[in-house]
Amino acid sequence: MESLSEMDGVVVKTTLQLIAPGILVVFGVAFVCAWLIERKRHYLFLLAGACVLFALGSMSQILSWPPGAGPNAIVSGALYTAAVIVAVEGILLRSGKPLGPVIDMAILAVFVLLLAYFFYIDRNVVARVYIQNFGYGLLMVIAAWRLTALARGRYVDRALFWVLVLFGLHFFPRTLLTVGFSMPVDRTAFANSMFWQALQLSLAVLGAGLALAILAAAVSDMIDDLRRERDLDLLTGILNRRGFQERVSVHLNKYGPGHAALALCDIDNFKSINDTLGHDVGDDVLGEVGRMLRSSSRKRDIVGRLGGEEFAVFLPDTNEQDAVDYAERLRVAIAQNRFVIPGGVRQVTVSFGVGTLQPEDSWLSLYKRVDGRLYEAKRTGRNRTISDASSSISADATAGGAEYRLPRLESLDGAMNERPLPI
Repeated sequence: MESLSEMDGVVVKTTLQLIAPGILVVFGVAFVCAWLIERKRHYLFLLAGACVLFALGSMSQILSWPPGAGPNAIVSGALYTAAVIVAVEGILLRSGKPLGPVIDMAILAVFVLLLAYFFYIDRNVVARVYIQNFGYGLLMVIAAWRLTALARGRYVDRALFWVLVLFGLHFFPRTLLTVGFSMPVDRTAFANSMFWQALQLSLAVLGAGLALAILAAAVSDMIDDLRRERDLDLLTGILNRRGFQERVSVHLNKYGPGHAALALCDIDNFKSINDTLGHDVGDDVLGEVGRMLRSSSRKRDIVGRLGGEEFAVFLPDTNEQDAVDYAERLRVAIAQNRFVIPGGVRQVTVSFGVGTLQPEDSWLSLYKRVDGRLYEAKRTGRNRTISDASSSISADATAGGAEYRLPRLESLDGAMNERPLPI
């Protein structure tokens, strides 16, 4: 009976020890499913592989496969190490900062060689424990150091960063407190040691926490991509009407009257371009105008295509005169741009309406007022800018060879042009 009881105890203990690798396998399946949904996110496939490798390493130790202390120590150690390296590489790949396969293989080789040395040449189980635990902790801390930008990002990115930091740092005190400088050599005593029990607990808790944080970040990435695709005008690469309106509505409450401006831009005689040259050429013109608007705006400006040939730029921290100067520079640049079409080049002109934020303005009231200025610019001759103050600067000033140059917008912090426009 005692022998049977001991066998039952071994079975129960083995089953409990398999819980942690079983949880990792479940997360591995979850990562694979997420990767199948978004195959461009290769880091998800790497993280699935990391879960499987770590589970194999645990089962290798728990089930004594391969048999023999030496082969088992090397194989399980190699699997654990590969799992940590692949996990770190997956997390770094998500942010575009991978270490690369050469460095990964070099790290794996160093770990395996050290484990082999401290078994076959200088047998020292404590050294092997410290090499693995301190090494894994160091790899995760290095990964967190490379990803410090996440600590200032979205809530889900911050959570991922701090879970990674905690997971990496916990290897050091846990190992010191549970191992010290001596370790039971007997296999049964090792399995019953505080070190092994604490290791299984930390893997189950912190490993699951890290996996959940990564899955949450991946889901958040997918949602953000869907939002961008929903709010992006594919033809011009700038926001569509919905995306533009949502972002401007959020920003309206941040700025006082006169401290933000809206510029509406409409391509003159665009219907004739479509009718005479075809919609393909019209699409090329729209794309080029959108590119010029995007490249000529500051990072904090909001640029969108509201529909058809109408574009809009919301200019935070900009008064009316600066907004008019901005619109004029763009108007002149577009008029001077050579739009290449089949059979030659064509001049394209635009009209601008400009207005500043007024007390109690909503997006709709601001848009209607500025749209009225744009309509006036179109009605009074096109190729001009009209603002709230009803000041009009006509392109006729450049006719007949007259020299016409506008001042550079120093008030826009010199950041308006990421690449200079022809003036």
